[in-house]
Amino acid sequence: MTALRLTRGRRPSAAVVTLGIACAAALAVPATSLAAAPGDSLPFASAVFRATHNSYSGNVDGSKGSITGQLDSGVRFIEFDVHDNGYATNHDYSIGHNSPGDAVDHTGNPASNLLRDWLQTVSAWSAAHPAHAPLVVMLDLKDDLTDNTSFAAGNLTALNQELRDAFGSRLLMAKDVPGALGTVGSLRGRVLTLLSGDAGTRTEYRRDVGYHPAVAINAQGQVVEVHDSGAGALWYWTGTYGADGRITWLRHGRYDSGTTPAVALNDNGQLVEVHKSQTADTLWYHVGTIGADGEITWSPSHQYDSGVLPTIRFTNGGTTLREVHRSQSNNQNWNWTGTLNAGAMTVSWSANGKTSDALFDTATSTAGSARVSVRTGTDGAAPAQTLLYSTGPVGSDRIRYVQTAFDEYQSGDAAILQEGALFYASTATNSAFITAARQGGHIVRGWDFDSATYATNPLANYPATNHPSDSWYTSLLTQSGAVS
Repeated sequence: MTALRLTRGRRPSAAVVTLGIACAAALAVPATSLAAAPGDSLPFASAVFRATHNSYSGNVDGSKGSITGQLDSGVRFIEFDVHDNGYATNHDYSIGHNSPGDAVDHTGNPASNLLRDWLQTVSAWSAAHPAHAPLVVMLDLKDDLTDNTSFAAGNLTALNQELRDAFGSRLLMAKDVPGALGTVGSLRGRVLTLLSGDAGTRTEYRRDVGYHPAVAINAQGQVVEVHDSGAGALWYWTGTYGADGRITWLRHGRYDSGTTPAVALNDNGQLVEVHKSQTADTLWYHVGTIGADGEITWSPSHQYDSGVLPTIRFTNGGTTLREVHRSQSNNQNWNWTGTLNAGAMTVSWSANGKTSDALFDTATSTAGSARVSVRTGTDGAAPAQTLLYSTGPVGSDRIRYVQTAFDEYQSGDAAILQEGALFYASTATNSAFITAARQGGHIVRGWDFDSATYATNPLANYPATNHPSDSWYTSLLTQSGAVS
């Protein structure tokens, strides 16, 4: 077969188009993949796209139609309002305006209010239209997710997983974008997710804070970090140490109450954690096991002594431990020898006595050539109690959720949400904010864009309307060169 060559950006003749379509069909390649679509050479931040506000509300609020209908008509920004009410029962988030199901139009849409079903609708359309312009799916978080204390309870790790499950390899994750997003053409077929709404949740997505962080790493590259909240709660992170020295933090959750925790980890993924009570000078321990997904199965807590500043290490293979702590009444250090019973998830303690040995360094752990340290400190706009880690190759980085979604900055948000933000947003009436953000090279959404009088120069990248089929909107977006 003679190869067909089309010049990028040049309009081909009718004969060439006919031949191109025939060849494309024979090769089972979409014809759109053989030539640049209009707008492909535009930088993403310069392009304009059709967008809807409260996309799930269809014709209940506005005149948007179904999600599939919106996408078919060229909309490339979809918004879902998200609640965590009922997560324990549904194992999923729900959509709705003021509450799950509120103002949701099910006509032509999923029958349920579950976020997973609505994401799958978008994903199925994207898979069937692989040459679509980059598609943004925004989650407007109507509830505070920071009080969801585990993956099972629907914290941000669970939300990340749901996004990855929905869009798979088509998902462009924020962590993989070092700066600008490139051109529209380079992002065709990709889905970007964006967090909006509850500012506290969006802030936690960017950083975590705590006190007294401690860490352990094993020869398998598994990492466990524990810390206290400063107000009585004990929290953990688990992660994996990568070939580049970066740690991918997998799971996060609350596991107990107390202060000054420490942790030891063996090569079988079994760990022993020790801490002091928040309200008394008593010492307690947990045994845990890390699963393949990074989740920890914890034993109940058991008291083993009184004292302060507990520290712990495996000393002989994966079963023998040494614990060193300080007396609650003076500077004398004491130690224990422990034997782990992994099956029973208990430790047998023996040989208690005074020691002149120093406390173990809880903030640093090594396994072979791998070394990881944890600390708290400021980091850019992040506060002094921000949890940070370092390895040999990595000087310093935040302990935080995998940056799967992008994080939106809105007028009035804290500096940490503006730091490095690509996406900006405000009401469509805030023309000064939209104009300044666009001139600053940001990707800007103006919501409730329900009148042509809200148009700015330059126009918001995403004029998010409740009436995408109205003639004034279609004319304005066509004149602005909206990309689809």
